[in-house]
Amino acid sequence: MKIVSFKICPFVQRVTALLEAKGIDYELEYISLKDKPQWFLDISPNGQVPVLITDSGTALFESDAIVEYLEEAFPPLQPDISLEQKAANRAWSYLAAKNYLVQCGAQRSPDAIALEERSAKLAKTFDSVEKQLGDTRYFNGDAIGMVDIAWLVLLHRADIIERRTGYDFLDGRPKLKKWQKHLVQTGIGDRSVAADFEDAFSAFYLSEETFLGRGGDLSAGLASGERKASACC
Repeated sequence: MKIVSFKICPFVQRVTALLEAKGIDYELEYISLKDKPQWFLDISPNGQVPVLITDSGTALFESDAIVEYLEEAFPPLQPDISLEQKAANRAWSYLAAKNYLVQCGAQRSPDAIALEERSAKLAKTFDSVEKQLGDTRYFNGDAIGMVDIAWLVLLHRADIIERRTGYDFLDGRPKLKKWQKHLVQTGIGDRSVAADFEDAFSAFYLSEETFLGRGGDLSAGLASGERKASACC
């Protein structure tokens, strides 16, 4: 099968991470989102990646639909869970995916105020999963599952940001940090992206156009008066 991809797209990584976790062979074809080829537009009704082209030639779009297809078409990651747990897993997975673009926006923040505001939106989601996590290695236990794959995308990218800038989106959430460590240690995050992913990711999210890319200090930026007037009240 083939995945049509844009190199730093989080929705693509969710699909490739699942393929890696299941040990399924696949090909990748990268396109430019600024100059989408007509053949891609012909098979992608929403004009977005990822698109999965199955072995039979069927083109599937929307990452939620693709991962559900992969979970059903190949041996499931967690074969013995109840219907209720499957439904709960879908909900927690959807919550992660809904925050991919929120995280992208936070990472691209041009100044301290934008980073503070955008991080606050992401923090609410991280707080909710911190409360849900137990003492197990992964979300549902000691075996990796669909929820882990969905959240790996957020946690893998947060790990890159922390290593490269010192800014920790997960600060103050010990269970989430432990989960992040276990997921990073699987190597799925690195295997599910291109060899030069981290450089491409950093070139976009940690460029001179971004607060984190310029080495900005959040507390210093706010203390110096880099704050909206309404925030003073």
